[in-house]
Amino acid sequence: MQPKHEPEPRLAATMVLVRDDPFEVLMVRRNARAVFASALVFPGGAVDDDDFSDEWLPLLASGGELDATERAVRIAAIRETFEETAILLAQTNDGADVPQQHRSDAPFIEVVRASGGLLDLHQTAHFGHWITPVVAPRRFDTHFVLARAPRGQQAIPDGGETVDLEWASPAAVVERANAGEHTIIFPTLLNLMRLGESTSADEAIRAARLRARFTVLPVIEERAGGERVALIPPEAGYGVTEHVAPPPDPPRDSR
Repeated sequence: MQPKHEPEPRLAATMVLVRDDPFEVLMVRRNARAVFASALVFPGGAVDDDDFSDEWLPLLASGGELDATERAVRIAAIRETFEETAILLAQTNDGADVPQQHRSDAPFIEVVRASGGLLDLHQTAHFGHWITPVVAPRRFDTHFVLARAPRGQQAIPDGGETVDLEWASPAAVVERANAGEHTIIFPTLLNLMRLGESTSADEAIRAARLRARFTVLPVIEERAGGERVALIPPEAGYGVTEHVAPPPDPPRDSR
């Protein structure tokens, strides 16, 4: 018998966008046609070939020296955030946040050029790394990126893929999920819990930069009664090592 083929995970990026006074994180809700339509997720999606382009180098205030994949992941997280929420993380030459930009059909790099701003990749921080379990027919290699929201911009859902969004404290989102008010998938839940260990954007970013990187690849275990449990190692550092897995209809990514 031929061994079962395990699909290669697709590189993806997710933005954990935070703001202060009070300390809150931006969550979005997908449309009714999406898998996990009722779930709250972070903005994000697959990394595109254009995110690797060297054409980005003149438009970077910092981060040009990063490994090509690391650079592309951070650009993709910023791009997906703009596409889904209309928030553009770009700064002018004097370090000010660019004003609100209008969505268009133009490539994202043209949006950034037109804004007069630059992407300051060192203002973002690696926050987590999750890979979809090998049993899933569609898999994603998802990097979570943390950043502070710019001033003077309003989060606006695109009305297509993203139909609603909200700013909320990480603890409040977790509490509502535990109360059954909405669905949050395992990686999102644990990263919200991790984020809730901080009380400000600066504290969260500082903690993220000090934290050792760890790739989380959950293992799905079948238990008595047909229960499926996702297991992760203690070394992941979340303080939680298992979670009842949803039925085997996989999410589009690990947001």
